[in-house]
This record gives sequence, C-alpha cells and structure tokens, in this order.
Amino acid sequence: MKLIKSIEEMQKLADLWRRDGKEIAFVPTMGYLHEGHLALMRTAKSEGDVLVVSIFVNPIQFGPKEDYARYPRDLERDLRLAESVEVDVVFVPEVKDMYPEGFQTTVDVAELSKPLCGKSRPGHFRGVATVVTKLFNIVKPHVAVFGEKDFQQLAVIKRMVKDLNMDLRIIGHPIVREPDGLAMSSRNVYLSKEERYVALRLSQSLAIAKNLVKQSILDGAEILKAVTSHLCQDNALRLDYAELRDPDTLDEVSVISKPTLLAIAAFVGNTRLIDNCILNPAEAYTA
Repeated sequence: MKLIKSIEEMQKLADLWRRDGKEIAFVPTMGYLHEGHLALMRTAKSEGDVLVVSIFVNPIQFGPKEDYARYPRDLERDLRLAESVEVDVVFVPEVKDMYPEGFQTTVDVAELSKPLCGKSRPGHFRGVATVVTKLFNIVKPHVAVFGEKDFQQLAVIKRMVKDLNMDLRIIGHPIVREPDGLAMSSRNVYLSKEERYVALRLSQSLAIAKNLVKQSILDGAEILKAVTSHLCQDNALRLDYAELRDPDTLDEVSVISKPTLLAIAAFVGNTRLIDNCILNPAEAYTA
C-alpha cells in the first residue's frame, strides 16, 4: 500500500493506471475509519483493478459552529485499517493544496441540496460537491462507492455526476450497523455510554415505521407521529428532522404509495446523528 500526499503525484499515477487499462475504484472518506468504511472499500475493490481511498477532513463542508476542529483524526490507525483490506493507495492531501490562496470555484447541486441536512447545514452540500469534484479530477476513478447512511449526499453526488457528464459510475452501499442497530459513524466516538443508549432511538424509530407499513398504515402523518414520539420521549434527544421524501427527487411525501425515504437527524448531547431507511408499501401484509 502506498501513501500519497501530493496532488500531482496522485494524478500522474492515475494516468499511468489508465494508460495500462486498469479500472480505478475510489472511496472518499474523512478518515477515522470504521467497519462501515471498510465495507465500502471491499465493494469498491471488487469493482476495479486498483483501489484508492482518500482521507481528507474537508473544511468547506463544515459550518462555523460545527465540529471541524475536533473531528476525530488518527492517520496511523486509518492506514493500518486500509492496509487490512488491501487498499492500493491512500491519498491524504493537505488543506493548503486542495484550497490554495485565491480559491473561489464551487459546485452547487441546487435543488437536492435544499431540504433535510441542506436546510439545517447551509452550504454543506456545496462543500461536499466541490471537494468530491476535485477528488474525482485528481484520482480519475472509473467507479466510486458512497455509503447510503448519507443518503442525501449520495443523491447529490449522483445528480452532479449526471448533470456534469462525469465519466464514472457511482455505487451506493447499504448502511452498516453495530450489532445493536446503531448506524456506524466516525462521530459515534463522541457519545458517552448513556448517550449511545439514547442514540439507538434512531434505528428503533426506523423499525417502528417499517412495522407500521407492514400493517398497511401508509399515512405519512401517522407514521411520522409514531417516529417522533419514540425519538422525543424525553429531553435526552433533540430532533432536527424526521421526514418522508421521494428517494430520487427528495420531494416531500404524504402517503407511502411507492418506496419512500424516511430520513432522520437528531442531536444526542452535542453529537448530530443521521439515519434513514426505505419504506416499501409492497411489504404490507395482505389479507
């Protein structure tokens, strides 16, 4: 496994691989890797001849009061984990190289960036789309894998790739969970023992919604009432949003008439967590 910090070196290696007819698979991350990341890497490795993983905590996708400065970082540990799944290159650029003095170009996926996390975190998806575009231009992948836990991010990236005629495939990977159901996230390290227990309400509320759909309860307001009631049973959790959306357009949904995204964001202590699932009316019990 090779560690590359230079943008130019990464581009030259990508050019050599492409010249030799090798398919480049790519997993962009912000580091502090966990099993969820490793699952993305295993999938990516099966889709290409060589695998590049980037580790870059992207400052322009964090708001002024968010956790950029304290976001967990441990490069040595990340390198060991990447090597364990046979990553070929770990690309770790510097902020000063990614955003040199005078940098002023951004990428904005206008409509898909507005609801859900986009409403709560203005400018977040502009930062995501910009850094991912830059990484695609540096790594030059044929395929890139993103986790479905960040469902809106995946939708934004897919739209961006389509709209800008980028020549690569985007693959979404199912959410990887802890044995108790908590969606894996680098931010889980922030949670105290008590907070982690409270955080389980996110996945539990998804299960409640799925069970209602299985009982042929398809009214959106009724489902969200049950979800919100479970999430907000006390002050230990502060709900950001719980919403039903079309998985493709992210438009609001009032009745579950086709597969529908249930997306949740909540604060447990000072930690913001997200989770989601697809509610499928085809799974409703029939008499």
